[in-house]
Amino acid sequence: MTLSEAMAQLSPTWLTIWLNILMVGAFLLPVALFIWKPTRMTAVYCLVAGALGAFGVGWMYEQMGYVKLLGLPHILVWTPLSVHLWLKFKSPDVSKVPRIIIGLIMATILISLAFDYTDIARYLLGERTPLAVAAT
Repeated sequence: MTLSEAMAQLSPTWLTIWLNILMVGAFLLPVALFIWKPTRMTAVYCLVAGALGAFGVGWMYEQMGYVKLLGLPHILVWTPLSVHLWLKFKSPDVSKVPRIIIGLIMATILISLAFDYTDIARYLLGERTPLAVAAT
């Protein structure tokens, strides 16, 4: 079973909806930041962090199955990205529209990180049973 299949089969409906929102907020909105010169590097950082996080989650799924630890790659790349986004959000060089976009990206990532940190804590506290086994 692939990660996408496991998530579609085993996740509650609200999580499927959230994953679609996450795709828009963390992967599509950053592309809009290429329009403004002061936010172009932020767009690159967001897209690289998203790619690294997705690769890490996929790799971990292949190794461990569908476990609560899958949020770890997001924590490793999105926590520092959140700091960068906050600093860029507060920067006087950023105009109103890109600031709104950065705020939406940041909100999306922070909500995701809340789930990820909770899942990691639950994993560390002993909730380690895979919900699905990775395809071999």
